[in-house]
Amino acid sequence: MPGNVIGVALDRVREDVDAALARDPAASGRLELILTSPGLHAIWSHRVLHQLFRRPGTRLLARVLAMLVRSVTGVEIHPGATLGRRFFIDHGMGVVIGETAEVGDDVMLYHGVTLGGRSMEQVKRHPTVGSRVTIGAGARILGPVLIGDDVQIGANSVVVRDVPAGAVATGIPATIRFPKAGEDPYEALFRDPAIFI
Repeated sequence: MPGNVIGVALDRVREDVDAALARDPAASGRLELILTSPGLHAIWSHRVLHQLFRRPGTRLLARVLAMLVRSVTGVEIHPGATLGRRFFIDHGMGVVIGETAEVGDDVMLYHGVTLGGRSMEQVKRHPTVGSRVTIGAGARILGPVLIGDDVQIGANSVVVRDVPAGAVATGIPATIRFPKAGEDPYEALFRDPAIFI
C-alpha cells in the first residue's frame, strides 16, 4: 500500500512538471523546473499540508508549515484550499489562495493573483475556479464567485461576480465578453490589451 501511494505521488509530480514545461517558455527542462520553480514548490508543499489540515489533530502544524512555505516561495496557499491536477503558478511571488478556494484541473495563475474572500464568516467565502482557466498577473477574484471552465481573466482585473464558461473577463470591475467564433487569440490581445499576462 505505501508503495502505491508513493507511486501515485510521483505520477502527480511528473504530471505537474509536464504541465509547467508546456506553459513556461523560459523553462529549459524538467530538472530546471523541479529545482527552481517556486510555484511548483508551493503546490507540492500544499498537497502534503492539505492532508495534514484535513485531520483535526494536525491543523495547527499544517498552518505553521504553510507559513514557512510562504516565506520560502512567496506563495501563500491556505492548507484548507482544494487544488486540482496539473495546476501551475508561474513566477509565484505574491499569490494568495484562501482557505475555501477550490481550483480545477489545468489552471494557470501568474504572479500577484489573489483568490480572496469578502466575508468574515466561517462560510464558503473564496472563489471556485473551473478547469483550463488562465488568470493574469495581479488579478483579484474576490468572494464565493464561480469562474467557469475555459475562462481567461486579464492582468490586474478585479472579479466580484460569476464568470460563465468560455468567457474573457478584464478590467476593474471586470467586464465579461465572449470570443468571436474563429477569433485568433493572439490577434484578440491587440484589441483587448488587458488580456496580456
